[in-house]
Amino acid sequence: MGVNLLGLDRDALAGFLAGLGEKPFRARQLMRWVHQLGVDDFAAMTDLAKPLRARLAEAADVTAPRVVSDATAPDGTRKWLLDVGSSAVEAVFIPEASRGTLCISSQAGCMLDCRFCATGKQGFNRNLTAAEIVGQLWHARRALGASRADRVISNVVMMGMGEPLLNLDNVLPALRLMLDDNAYGLSRRRVTVSTSGIVPAIDRLREECPVALAVSLHAPSDALRDVLMPINRKYPLRELMAACARYLERAPRDSITFEYVMLDGVNDAPAHARELIALASGVSCKINLIPFNPFPGAEYRRSPEAAIRRFAERLQAAGIITTIRKTRGFDIDAACGQLAGQIADRTRRTLKIARAA
Repeated sequence: MGVNLLGLDRDALAGFLAGLGEKPFRARQLMRWVHQLGVDDFAAMTDLAKPLRARLAEAADVTAPRVVSDATAPDGTRKWLLDVGSSAVEAVFIPEASRGTLCISSQAGCMLDCRFCATGKQGFNRNLTAAEIVGQLWHARRALGASRADRVISNVVMMGMGEPLLNLDNVLPALRLMLDDNAYGLSRRRVTVSTSGIVPAIDRLREECPVALAVSLHAPSDALRDVLMPINRKYPLRELMAACARYLERAPRDSITFEYVMLDGVNDAPAHARELIALASGVSCKINLIPFNPFPGAEYRRSPEAAIRRFAERLQAAGIITTIRKTRGFDIDAACGQLAGQIADRTRRTLKIARAA
């Protein structure tokens, strides 16, 4: 196999084509065929010269991860299990009246081991390549019969398997392709990266490709967050909130989204709401409350609906924009926190965290 063109952003593709003796404008043509039209057969790219098509067939390919399974829930949520070699990852499409959101994965498994997340419980295998990340969007568009003009997929969120900011070398070119008008042409406001709080990487994303940012908060104090999310011991809340404030200087939106999973008797009391209000007051933000989605072996329970509503009301009364996420795809284990592909855990995660962060 040759170079997988799905993972090359415009500059990288222009460099590849220069090596074949081609001019930079060929990169724009090729990107349109591959990403806008979803074509993987070079022979079908009719506005490219035949000799170039022949050289591309020898030196390159357009290969997305192979589909292992394809399931659709009664609410229209669709989940694909995708083969990435020794492991499989998941991508989820969530249709709504005003938009269609694709949730994609950035790693095979996750090394952070958050205690309420099914993905974290299964371990970590490896980072996905840029081609494997973009390949999820490329495949979903083809599977949904979408063209760029249709905007069936209007939003992309990196909230699937893995911690995107521990794979920035591959995430950044993938983001650039999502934003490129010759590829997917998405607005920076409509591409969201979710992170558990890798502070140096938040700063790097701010500098190199600022998109919408969602931070998995889930606790209003270091003491509780240390338990729920071990990464907090490396990057505590004070450092994280400062990084969020810095990010807003270049962010495409005027606020950070804080994700907060609601765990019965753990983080849903009035005292937790007061702590969260105090914490969030220093950063322009929105808070998204997420009803916990149980999975086999989970040690927590979902907060009752009434408790979630009261929690939201307290935040709203303090002037914080607060939403409660509607659970989608629960029937096919595609809801938030449920994604768990087929992962061969190859590493000691605590060691990887120390090296990668």
